[in-house]
Amino acid sequence: MSYPQPPPDPGDPYNQRPQGDPYNPYAQPGTPSGGYPAADPSAGSLVPYGQGPQTGGWQAPYAPVPENDTVLTTIGDIAITQTTVITPAGRIPIKGSTWTVTDLTHTTQGIATTGIVLAVVSFLLFAWACGLGLLGLLFLLMKEEKITGNVQVTVQGSNVYHSTMIPAKGMETITQVTQSVNYARSLGSA
Repeated sequence: MSYPQPPPDPGDPYNQRPQGDPYNPYAQPGTPSGGYPAADPSAGSLVPYGQGPQTGGWQAPYAPVPENDTVLTTIGDIAITQTTVITPAGRIPIKGSTWTVTDLTHTTQGIATTGIVLAVVSFLLFAWACGLGLLGLLFLLMKEEKITGNVQVTVQGSNVYHSTMIPAKGMETITQVTQSVNYARSLGSA
């Protein structure tokens, strides 16, 4: 089944035959052959990335860094100096910053891998040597706890909000992150 074509309209640019460049029939009028517009002399020269000001995309507010302001500690992608919190979202004065730590971890308990290996080895060894192979099954009572998840740290102040997630490898990760945030809070209150 085919549908009838609409009547041609002389003002409709989509029903007109392209003219101009024979190699690119869809080129816009005034565009030279090849499809690229002519260089604008008022636009300036091309500058390699990182050697000039940022020309596109979102740019964080820039504040000059004092010469004696060294990074004291980091929490994920947040850097903390004596006077400033540096985040990818911008800089925040350490005084007046608000910190939040959220423990998003969970603990699972299961049979330890070491226990399984010892049970198999002792079963084979005792069954072959003295017929007491079932004694090795006691190794299956060995348990281990695994901590998985993340610790979320948020900081906000002076119209800047940033959140970061730190993967938890154990209880020591949670303790270390909490101690680092408490250190940052103490810098802000001093």
